Amino acid sequence: MTTETRKDLMHELGAEQLGLFLYQMVLIRRFEEKCGELYTKGKIRGFLHLYTGQEACAVGSINCLEPRDKILTHYRDHGHALARGLDPNRVMAELFGKATGVAGGRGGSMHLYDVEKGFLGGYAIVAAHLPLAVGLGVAAQMRREDFVTLCIFGDGSVGEGEFHEALNMAVLWNTPTIFFCENNLYGMGVPFKASLSTEIPKLAAAYNMPAVTVDGMDVLAVYEATREAVAHARAGKGPYFIEAMTYRYRGHSMADPELYRLKEEIEEAKRRDCIDRLRRQMTDAGMLDDAGYAEIEARAEAVVNEAVEFAERSPQPALETLFDHLYKEPANG
Repeated sequence: MTTETRKDLMHELGAEQLGLFLYQMVLIRRFEEKCGELYTKGKIRGFLHLYTGQEACAVGSINCLEPRDKILTHYRDHGHALARGLDPNRVMAELFGKATGVAGGRGGSMHLYDVEKGFLGGYAIVAAHLPLAVGLGVAAQMRREDFVTLCIFGDGSVGEGEFHEALNMAVLWNTPTIFFCENNLYGMGVPFKASLSTEIPKLAAAYNMPAVTVDGMDVLAVYEATREAVAHARAGKGPYFIEAMTYRYRGHSMADPELYRLKEEIEEAKRRDCIDRLRRQMTDAGMLDDAGYAEIEARAEAVVNEAVEFAERSPQPALETLFDHLYKEPANG
């Protein structure tokens, strides 16, 4: 993104929208930091994959969508859920396994879900949701419904057969599907460069699909690229592929001892931090001052604290509901 293009986009979006981007990224960051704390205290159990560092990907892409559009994502899904507008209270309650969670306490960290928001799940099996995203595109065509599907996945999905099957079928069927790859440079503990010998967009281009790479640490660059992709898909021109180059500050999960990368590498990535970058850009443009940023931080902190309190006081799922949602109830009851 050129300096002139960035200035034009900032002027177009304005201080209010850019302030929303900044608030959402700060909210996600603080939410994830709090989740890490709660995990060490045993309040959150099971698997926990934090999104710290990747906030620009969620905020920049999801803010391009309309309420009617759908989202499918991977198991590092808290940031996507919050960017989509899921209730932070219910998201935190889900992480606690409480009945008031977005999936009734049954999904936990990796399986957030809210059909009213078009947020159709985090998926724990790598690349398993890519064919589902194509299926949603087919459904949009068959039902003549004007929605696009944003399918978010990590670089680890590229080595799976479902990746190639989904891209191939999306092009053949011309589905309104946006494939959004968050390339954080590591598939669990394996450096991406050690697992693939080519550039990811070239794989998408091989299926005659438009494919671009953007700076995933720059919310404006992500927004600009995704807006173009959404317009392309909604116009009936078929699928679109985006690779967002990003970086996760924490390990693959809370169980990851992070023995495969140096602290210096992490600190280098933090010098390109998405929150610091947008804050600086807004300040330079006269759209934000220190008091305004302090207010954003305080608001995010209050929301996260309220979410924790809500989760703490929420009830556990009742024992008699143990077998609910396992089978479709017969029509006659």
